[in-house]
Amino acid sequence: MKILFFGTKSYDQQSFDRELAEFPEIKIDYTDTNLTPVTASLARGYDAVCAFVNADVSAMTLEILRGYGVGLVLMRCAGFDAVNVDFAKSLGMKVTRVPAYSPEAIAEHAMGLALTANRRIHKGYARVRENDFSLVGLVGETLHGKTAGIIGTGRIGAALCRICKGFGMTVLGADLYPNQKLVDEEHIVDEYVSYDELYARADLISLHAFLNDESYHMINDESIAKMKDGVIFVNTGRGGLVDTEALIRGIESGKIGAAGLDVYEEENANVYRDRSAEVFTSVTSRLCSFPNVVMTSHQAFFTHEALSQIAHVTLENAQAYADGTDFVDRSVVC
Repeated sequence: MKILFFGTKSYDQQSFDRELAEFPEIKIDYTDTNLTPVTASLARGYDAVCAFVNADVSAMTLEILRGYGVGLVLMRCAGFDAVNVDFAKSLGMKVTRVPAYSPEAIAEHAMGLALTANRRIHKGYARVRENDFSLVGLVGETLHGKTAGIIGTGRIGAALCRICKGFGMTVLGADLYPNQKLVDEEHIVDEYVSYDELYARADLISLHAFLNDESYHMINDESIAKMKDGVIFVNTGRGGLVDTEALIRGIESGKIGAAGLDVYEEENANVYRDRSAEVFTSVTSRLCSFPNVVMTSHQAFFTHEALSQIAHVTLENAQAYADGTDFVDRSVVC
């Protein structure tokens, strides 16, 4: 079983090489080139390719891969919106993902973003480094006793619900498929409500929904207008869930009092790249200019435990494909 690993970073290779000892029949070649229609031909002679969330696994890419005999696309992430799933299915290709890797890591990062943006920790840190010990402009809100609204209560959303409960918050959930066990058994969600009611009641809103045609730009001018003045807003889900221009208007108007973002619409051009020596204009740079906004580069998942889980599940799926056995539970996309 030969796999070409696209978009390799040093930490990817280290985590996969550690796990490979358990899979002696699998051979991986690494390239730092990202998977696109232009680079897909590199996979000639391979059984599978491994790609990440910022790959371009479009119909053209898939057609080229299939033409060179590739039958399996291993997405080393939970999301698969980068893949044209219907076209992959029509070509008879298998696509797998990693359904859950340390959901607690992402939930912890979401709360870290909320705390940092709300309490202006990033600004305070920068000031002290310059021997500026003033507090003007750093005042935030106490979370204890406030209401958290969690949109999407799967594993990650549920993990954040537990954290919010630990902060002494009331927790509202909004989900197309509510998990009543979180209310009745775990007691980490106080009640499920509609999106509109969540917008109206929550002091902290965190997004953990899937991105699809229905959820694209679910956070827009209309939904932001329904939120409380000064709401703390966090997105560690997908950038396309939020209309960035509407978010900027919400920040400028004061409707959004603080924002913590690990994902954003322009991230494919930026994510995991060092562009510090470049001069460019973007909505990302506009967001970074606000003192009440904290942004990270899709790093919410980034812990040793998560990297190990990603590698192990991905390799388990590769082995299952080679052996003709069952894939890891909930990992099959098509």
